[in-house]
Amino acid sequence: MIRPAEQKDANAIATIYNHFILNTSATFEEQEVSEDEIINRIKFIRNSNLPWLVKQIHGEVIGYAYASKWRERSAYRFSVESTVYIANDMKSKGLGTELYSVLFTQLKERNIHNIIGGITLPNPASVALHEKLGMKKVAHFEKVGFKFGQWLDVGYWQAQLDS
Repeated sequence: MIRPAEQKDANAIATIYNHFILNTSATFEEQEVSEDEIINRIKFIRNSNLPWLVKQIHGEVIGYAYASKWRERSAYRFSVESTVYIANDMKSKGLGTELYSVLFTQLKERNIHNIIGGITLPNPASVALHEKLGMKKVAHFEKVGFKFGQWLDVGYWQAQLDS
């Protein structure tokens, strides 16, 4: 089941995300986030009239996806950045595709024109997911993040929903 995120999901979301913070360069955050911080982030996304979704299996949140504003200036109001995370033990089961498909549908219903996804490189699984959903690589920034003692590149993928 995929549904809108609720406050009660914050602990599960924090657990999923904190694994990536502490063990991977998929996110450039370096400090664990609290349940309260996730609650604040969900509220911020909702107040922006954008979706934050969770995927549940047998009542357990095993992944999430959301869209945030690409930039603050009003001319960017039809472009968003997408994010998806799946619990480490549930990866490679098509769950990211499911979440992103629902997210993209809801964004299209909100008249969003562009979806942009940033990916720390290399990350073949994330690249494959974004390209599976019709996103194309549009940018590559070299050595823009520093985590775990190394410089990291970031690529950006983009899809237009109403083209």
